[in-house]
Amino acid sequence: MKKILLWALLALFAQSAIGATEEHRSASLHFFQVGFGDLPEEMELAAAEGKHGLFLMFSAEDCPPCIRMKENIMSLPHVQEYYRKHFRVFEIDFNGDVEVTTLSGETMRSKDYSTKVARVIGTPTVVFVTLDGQEVVRRAGGITDVDEFMSLAQFVTSGEYRNRSFADFVKQGAATQ
Repeated sequence: MKKILLWALLALFAQSAIGATEEHRSASLHFFQVGFGDLPEEMELAAAEGKHGLFLMFSAEDCPPCIRMKENIMSLPHVQEYYRKHFRVFEIDFNGDVEVTTLSGETMRSKDYSTKVARVIGTPTVVFVTLDGQEVVRRAGGITDVDEFMSLAQFVTSGEYRNRSFADFVKQGAATQ
């Protein structure tokens, strides 16, 4: 009888563990897009695909808030689908040596682009860039709330960044926009 109860508990635990992984997908595979670091080319693709622009996340491999965002927010299918529908989505390594071509056409290491051009001072920092190359929203620091992360994207896609602050957008009910 104890063995049957133990088996039942193990089966229940295994089922809930499987279910939990089915609700999340790798952010590396399903949120971020593969690119060659050529931001002008990515901007052209975004325009051709009818997107609003680029979403850039400046992160570091050993950044705990970056890891949490990827595991808890960017791993959710509805988040992945919304962001990829409206933006070309890329991760920029704040400490990396991979070459990036800036929106102005200059080629440099990602760590130099992060600090010298994008003026990022810490990770994570997320930046939304419109099709005309203008940065319209920047959020420094870890985001722990899915609704806030989705509201940031809706703030840009709705064009409300032109009319009011993000705080006002959220306060007045971003979901109703």
